[in-house]
Amino acid sequence: MNTTAENTPRTSRVLGALALELVPGSRAARDAVAQAGAGDLAALVAADLAKFAPEAASLDCTLVAAHFDPVELLRPGWPLHQELWQLAAKAPRAPGGGPRILAFGSHEGRLPGALSRAPEYSGGPLRLLPYVLDGDPATVARVAARCEADLMEEGMAGAGAALAMQDAFGMRVEHARHLTVHDLCALTAMQYEHAGLAPLWPLLEAALLSPAREAWLDAPPEPLLRYADGIVRMAMFKPAAWRARYAPHAPATGDSDQAQTGLARLYAHFEARQRQFTSLLRAHGVAVEFIHCQGDARAELEAPPAR
Repeated sequence: MNTTAENTPRTSRVLGALALELVPGSRAARDAVAQAGAGDLAALVAADLAKFAPEAASLDCTLVAAHFDPVELLRPGWPLHQELWQLAAKAPRAPGGGPRILAFGSHEGRLPGALSRAPEYSGGPLRLLPYVLDGDPATVARVAARCEADLMEEGMAGAGAALAMQDAFGMRVEHARHLTVHDLCALTAMQYEHAGLAPLWPLLEAALLSPAREAWLDAPPEPLLRYADGIVRMAMFKPAAWRARYAPHAPATGDSDQAQTGLARLYAHFEARQRQFTSLLRAHGVAVEFIHCQGDARAELEAPPAR
């Protein structure tokens, strides 16, 4: 799977995350840190990044002191990182300027702006604290190049940062490392491949990294999907239309009960696969539109929406 930073437009900011891999079978006791303690975590993250890329110390480092599931970060337009950047842009600067370390924690159990978390994604084994590095464009470009080249391999979190995260969130951390969003894409692509979801990744990759590009999943027995204009259109088939496309040589209705039972089982599996893909796409913030197809399904998915 080709998931690289070269597939996405250049950014004027470094979008990263501290990835906390929990001890198997464990969960975090707390999802977010109160505002009073958020700054300490952000300072540790900034120190880690400055050790890895010294020029990062001259950039603003903005962090939310809460942990998220990968699907909450990997969404078109990087909405969590975008919200962090917008909140940082509104924060006042001290006289004389200079780099800032900004942290956004919870107040009365709520995070600011659009940084709210989705409870249904709170139990995963990989937890992510998103952060943004911003500042002088030339410096950002150099730090970004360094991060994209080596952060996944060399960006282990310092012991102080890892221990602080354990204490702050009441979690047992097995590994703690820094990643860019492109590193996270690559990691997620591998995880989906191991989970049997590799056919769907090219559409997700297009939505995340090349939203203007068109992408297809047209590989029977998988569902037929087309990504374009920010939406995935999924072909829906009644049993007869499904049989014509996916099982054209199957026995006709009226043949052996065993054959018909087998076809019914395959069709039920196909529908379950459609539901699985729909749930995953929506978890990543990608809209799904269902197109009920009768004839040339590819042409029907390419047809403009009815007005």
